[in-house]
Amino acid sequence: MSNHLSTASVGTFGEFGGSYVPEALQKVLARLAEAFDRYKDDPEFNSELRGYMKDYIGRENPLTFAKNLTKQAGGAKIYLKREDLNHTGAHKINNTIGQILLAKRMGAKRIIAETGAGQHGVATATVAALFGLPCTIYMGKYDTERQALNVFRMELLGAKVVPVEKGQGRLKDAVDVALADLVQNHETTFYLLGSAVGPHPYPTMVHHFQSIISEESKRQILEKEGKLPAAVVACVGGGSNAIGAFAHYIDEPSVRLVGVEPAEAASIAEGVPAVIHGFKCYALVDENNNPKPTYSIAAGLDYPGVGPEHSYLKASGRGEYVTVTGKEALDAFLNLSKVEGIIPALESAHAVAYATKLAKTLPKDDSIIVNLSGRGDKDVKQVYEMLNKKMNVD
Repeated sequence: MSNHLSTASVGTFGEFGGSYVPEALQKVLARLAEAFDRYKDDPEFNSELRGYMKDYIGRENPLTFAKNLTKQAGGAKIYLKREDLNHTGAHKINNTIGQILLAKRMGAKRIIAETGAGQHGVATATVAALFGLPCTIYMGKYDTERQALNVFRMELLGAKVVPVEKGQGRLKDAVDVALADLVQNHETTFYLLGSAVGPHPYPTMVHHFQSIISEESKRQILEKEGKLPAAVVACVGGGSNAIGAFAHYIDEPSVRLVGVEPAEAASIAEGVPAVIHGFKCYALVDENNNPKPTYSIAAGLDYPGVGPEHSYLKASGRGEYVTVTGKEALDAFLNLSKVEGIIPALESAHAVAYATKLAKTLPKDDSIIVNLSGRGDKDVKQVYEMLNKKMNVD
């Protein structure tokens, strides 16, 4: 976007975050930030939110001891935080139910969203249907092809899915088009952003609504083990599931926070500080500071940047960020399915792959929590094709 305004003192995490957007969009975001600040601590809002969390999403979800995977790894106990058991099959619904309640209070007449793997699109279409609002989902054309099942699910839920052909036809391009829609239609439209990225207040809002993950897991692990885990491990693309999994442990220095990126789209491991999509973060950019093309077998991790709070956790040393190859993630996908009877999303399989390595290095009386951010139903066709057609994995 042109004519960037730097309001980096707002919504920052160290040097990261802020709001670098045109003035027209800044006014829209300021109104959103004001509404979020007004309602996030409002008893009536939170009572309604908790009601939907319990009776619609199905929370609290379990913290499952992966006894067979633990035995196989031979080290620390591995626990799985079961976001895959949420309604719609992933953590995304935690955020969409929170934001749709905010949208209703703001008088929105229309919902838009971007999606990569389609899980956020499905979760957005779900809550739009629940609250009777028309919904448009922008999705890269390449992603609509590899996640065709989720496209059909969104359409079943009443959403209009718009394939984005510009650029690579992936998540970054879908975000571009969604932001342009918001600028043009801001008087009636609420942009329900799915990850912990974007200009302020989105990263803070997504952190807030996803923090239910670690709020529950912290209580659950203390009940099961009587002490905090040695580490919390989560996959990172934009970073919404990971920031939710980390939130209530950030102030617990004994707990390692480990984000797992795809080696093929490692924004933190290989990126530099840059402004993309209206915020500053570690990003993969070319010599002209434009986002580089990325690829991951997991569409939800296929993004050239990362949330500003993750960027800060990396820069400050509080968070550890590692990479896993597509081959390692696929092996973990297959292994968890066979040894625990749980088919993970390819995104989550990246975290499982690293956690099994990490467990081997830790004492048996320690524990690791892996955020199983979603289930793998959406990926079964893709994995079938990769295994049977020898598609490129790495």
